[in-house]
Amino acid sequence: MTADPKTGLTYAEAGVDIDAGNELVQRIKPLVRSTRRPGADGEIGGFGGLFDLKAAGFTDPVLVAANDGVGTKLKIAIDTGLHDTIGIDLVAMCVNDLVVQGAEPLFFLDYFATGKLDPAQGEAIVAGIAEGCRQAGCALIGGETAEMPGLYAEKDYDLAGFAVGAAERGRLLPSGELASGDVILGLVSSGVHSNGYSLVRRVVEKAGARYDAPAPFEAEGRSLAEVLIAPTRIYVKPLLAAIREGDGIKALAHITGGGFPENIPRVLPEHLRADLDLHAVPVPPVFSWLASEGGIAEAEMLRTFNCGVGMIVVVSEAEAAAVAAILQSKGETVVPLGRILPREAEAAVTFNGQLAL
Repeated sequence: MTADPKTGLTYAEAGVDIDAGNELVQRIKPLVRSTRRPGADGEIGGFGGLFDLKAAGFTDPVLVAANDGVGTKLKIAIDTGLHDTIGIDLVAMCVNDLVVQGAEPLFFLDYFATGKLDPAQGEAIVAGIAEGCRQAGCALIGGETAEMPGLYAEKDYDLAGFAVGAAERGRLLPSGELASGDVILGLVSSGVHSNGYSLVRRVVEKAGARYDAPAPFEAEGRSLAEVLIAPTRIYVKPLLAAIREGDGIKALAHITGGGFPENIPRVLPEHLRADLDLHAVPVPPVFSWLASEGGIAEAEMLRTFNCGVGMIVVVSEAEAAAVAAILQSKGETVVPLGRILPREAEAAVTFNGQLAL
């Protein structure tokens, strides 16, 4: 049977534009090239990305892998047209999970699915991914763009990220040497990061707030959307510097979904607990606004949001000042949050005082 070119269907008529996909690839090649690092210097376009561990300087490495997404923070980007930094969030959520295990992020791959491919929008998203990779020191070595009409509405898209890192054998965290009396430090967050946005969006709706209106809780002139879309902080380079300059860091915990009560126990042995002083948490105004407008209880804030602290660092008391100094020299704001104490019948994370909401 011979198809009639005048009446036969095409892929484009079904909603998939191969030419738009090819245009996006050409647009993002310089962005991908900007993330090259030792071990990765190839071009995208092949069937797989390559990475040379030996060229990266590793002797006896253990590979560490992580994958994540951005969640419904994407909905704010879609509704406001602010796509430039959402890719930083995608990278951050993966590489921050690598560094807490003592691993250096090596390479990153992304998955971008949309209902209708817009090359300019795709370029903006990948530009953010490339920026995140540069901040983390890893190479963007590949990805997948999927145009899926009927599964996504035309404006909608989703992102997934995949990162691989490495650490020399014997240098993984947590170190297994945690002890009662160790000091807990917090690294401040850049805002809400990329967790709890289903609740954030409900609060915005309940408050009758507009994304394009000035944020009602700050005087800097940013819109509500600009505050909520602020990208997740990438802690990789400062933490790697602190890890490599000594043996002071015993454990790290990335404060993501589940907040303090769910993430800190992941690095604690069963006989120890983290005792935190909530008065020491530097709560940004956006969290106070969310709690007030949403009537959100403190316990719910602590298990949903980072509340101002995006990374937990556990160090020996003797090394606490030195580790804090290294992190501060690399641009981090460090706050003392508490201590590691013995655990008997208590919860894995205990709190003193109240958040300054």
